[in-house]
Amino acid sequence: MVESENSSNRCNQRYPAHRILSIRATFLFANFLLIIMALYHLKPSSRSLFIEYLGADQLPWVWIGTALTMGIFIGIYHRLVERCSRVILVMGTCLLLAACLVGFRLLLNSPGPAVAISFYIFVDILSVLMVEQFWSLTNSIYSSKEGKGWYGFIGTGGLVGGVLGGGAAALVLEHTPLTTPDLLLVAAGIILLLFALTWLMGWLGLYCEVQNHGEPMKYAGGWQSFKKSRFLMLIAGILLLAQLASPLIEFQFMKTVETSYQVLDERTSYLSLFFSVMGIISILVNLFLTPLIHRAFGVIAGLLIQPTLIALCTLGFMLAPGLLLISAAKISDRGLSYSINRASKELLYVPIDSVLIYQAKAWIDMFGYRLFKIFGSILILIFTRWLPTPLTLPQFGYLVLLICAVWLFVLGLLRKEYQQVEEI
Repeated sequence: MVESENSSNRCNQRYPAHRILSIRATFLFANFLLIIMALYHLKPSSRSLFIEYLGADQLPWVWIGTALTMGIFIGIYHRLVERCSRVILVMGTCLLLAACLVGFRLLLNSPGPAVAISFYIFVDILSVLMVEQFWSLTNSIYSSKEGKGWYGFIGTGGLVGGVLGGGAAALVLEHTPLTTPDLLLVAAGIILLLFALTWLMGWLGLYCEVQNHGEPMKYAGGWQSFKKSRFLMLIAGILLLAQLASPLIEFQFMKTVETSYQVLDERTSYLSLFFSVMGIISILVNLFLTPLIHRAFGVIAGLLIQPTLIALCTLGFMLAPGLLLISAAKISDRGLSYSINRASKELLYVPIDSVLIYQAKAWIDMFGYRLFKIFGSILILIFTRWLPTPLTLPQFGYLVLLICAVWLFVLGLLRKEYQQVEEI
């Protein structure tokens, strides 16, 4: 703690802008907004282009490919982090990503399945890379005390970026001559603006790093860390069950979008608008519903909302298949994951030893999420391709309902453990 305060004081003395927390947080808010705004120009484009050239039935294969590619890429990236200045690495990444987007735009002049697959995987890696870089830098320039006061505001920048990015992409397609591939150039422009903002923040000293620990925290232990805590294992259980349900809901959603929108730009416009609406709902839930539920009913109640709403929307889709209900299920999955579920999850970690938290998060983020995304993709392939009688799209709801039932059961076990941990 003393070392953290000393390094923070050194940064404050050297850079006047660093000592004003509101200035630092505002710049980071804008930074995160631009990241998610660029991403929400690319996600609708990548999904729509993939459906155009391969069809939604092939999505499980590209999810498996993305998970495997991500595993290789993250290992290489972490070695670069150890050798390079973080700010220089972020700025270099911005230039490289912008150049890649220009390259993909040129390739889309003669599009085909290979380009659509490559672009889909590229966008998913871009989203993980830019968000990880952002939070890695943010964590290095805030002390733990400062972070608790400002992370909520900074994180809201991402939600606002999702609303603006999705809405802007839809407006561009509907009211300008630009088409879906041209959104790549818009995103490249936003990323170049992000490069300029990062350079300015570095020049102002806003990225002067604060040492929060006497020794660097090691991501050691992996799966072994869960043996030390049943409570931690149950937390991992609910997070990984959510990751297992997500590709099933995504598959139902994208298949329904494919059926509902046959024209590329119309499909991209709908997806852009959908992501914008999802962002608005996430902000409203974050601002009003999350604090109300946490105060009145507690953390576990906040975690119960996501699987309950997913189950209800899925049941509705099974009874009356349509784009509205599966869109509601998708918002229940991703929209709540970015708002009340994330806030509730972080509160669960508070009573746990900090070393165990780092070890557990490392395993979940670097291995567990990808593994369960592959499991979910394989489930889709089994029930759509490899069974003698494949399931229809509404019948996929039975798998989602089963996962939600197990998810709620694990939350029941977690509730008892959480009460015991809080009493210690």
